[in-house]
Formats: sequence, C-alpha cells, structure tokens
Amino acid sequence: MESRPPLPPFSLETARQKVRAAEDAWNSRDPFRVAQAYTEDTRWRNRSDFPRGRAQVQAFLQGKWQKEREYRLIKEIWAWHGNRIAVRFAYEWQDAQGQWWRSYGNENWEFDAQGYMAVRHASINDLAIDASERKFHWPLGRRPDDHPGLTELGL
Repeated sequence: MESRPPLPPFSLETARQKVRAAEDAWNSRDPFRVAQAYTEDTRWRNRSDFPRGRAQVQAFLQGKWQKEREYRLIKEIWAWHGNRIAVRFAYEWQDAQGQWWRSYGNENWEFDAQGYMAVRHASINDLAIDASERKFHWPLGRRPDDHPGLTELGL
C-alpha cells in the first residue's frame, strides 16, 4: 500500500496539512475519494453510526450527502501528538424541506504509519438556522484559501 503523506509523527505544520486535506476531500462530497484516506479496516464512530472498513464508510457517506444538501465544511486543528490529531469543525447544509442546519463537532483521529486514518471518533450536534444566519457562502467544493476559518467566523 502506498503511503499517504504527511506521515506521523505530526508537527503542527504537517497536522494542519492533514486537516486541510481532509476538509478538501469532504467538501468534494465524493464518497469514494473520502474513503480512500482511511485504512481498509478503519473504525468509525459518527453520532450513533459505527461504520467499519472503507466499503461501509463509502456507503455511509453516500447516504449522508443525499440527506445533507449544499454541504460546506470547515475543519480546524485543535491538538496533535504523535499519530493523533484532534479537530473541531462546523458544516452547513440544507435538508429536503429547505431547512438550513449548522452542525458542530469534534473529531479524534488516529493514523497508521503510512498516513491512513485508522480510527475516527466524531461527536456532532445540529442546530437549525435561518438562511440569513449562514456563514459558509463559497461555491460548492473546496473552501477558498481566503475564506475565514472557524475562529475568524466566531464559531
């Protein structure tokens, strides 16, 4: 299996690179692309879902993005040590009835020696918002480099 740099142990700079790469992949809303960042036997906890392995992760993400329309995500590093990174995140999305949501959360990540994520624990809370309260206004896809992050947005 090829490696997926940057590799652990992480420095602040390489941890930031890993976080931004994850954000970019998730903003693609491509379940296959996202799943490739995880080990074949990855273990997740995402709210009350517990996908195991890339195939289950990919299926989980397909369902997620069918429900969560207009999905835009920002991740920010919280802490790192060795092969682990903690992030906080927020994303905005719209449901099928037109209601806008902001979902906030924290993730704990553990990587293998080749740079693939082996473990992902996510705790997430959802808040209904008015369209006027949205803060993430870039076109679907990668967040522009000059768009404010969570701290700058007061989140």
